Amino acid sequence: MSIGTIILRLCLAAILGGLVGVDREKKRRAAGLRTHILVSLGAALVMVTSEYLFFKYQELTNLDPARLGAQVISGIGFLGAGTIIRHGESVKGLTTAASLWAVSCIGLAAGSGFYIAALAATGIVCATLILLGKMEKMVHEKSDRFEISLKIENNPGKIGEVTTLFGQMYVSIRNIEFESEDENTIIIKFLVQLPKGMDKEKFTNSIKSLQGVSVVE
Repeated sequence: MSIGTIILRLCLAAILGGLVGVDREKKRRAAGLRTHILVSLGAALVMVTSEYLFFKYQELTNLDPARLGAQVISGIGFLGAGTIIRHGESVKGLTTAASLWAVSCIGLAAGSGFYIAALAATGIVCATLILLGKMEKMVHEKSDRFEISLKIENNPGKIGEVTTLFGQMYVSIRNIEFESEDENTIIIKFLVQLPKGMDKEKFTNSIKSLQGVSVVE
């Protein structure tokens, strides 16, 4: 391989990995733009190195140029597992873990010179993350189950007032996450399911009517 070919493969892998990482960065995921670039670049480097070793030592011993690449595919699972977090019934980070695994494969394709597959895969992955992500959001908006974040004064019994209101409106709580903002206020994320026929706007307005409670989103 020429120096130009090596640089082309590494740069292409970095660009393609970055295109996927942009979506994760916009959504403020732990593995964002830089992580995706590094994963894709590292995978491409592995394939370039494998090809280099294959041609250099093929007359001396039998080498499998795909051997190092196979280790990337299995090893990326450890990095992907680090992005998955479980909160009660909800699991977050699965899409980011999958995108990391995908960009590692894209990097392998770019590093091996399989440009068409690398470009096509990048386009499909980006379309999946962006277009299908919007479709999922539309589906969730029509569902009677959604997440609501509340900023509540950190006073005794205040959280009890909120949950009591939920009970009076027959709203089911599926999951709760607490985030401490400061000594005076806390942010609580509720995953709730509304009873059939209840309007989301009516529900949020009822919560806003409580003193010391404001809806964040």
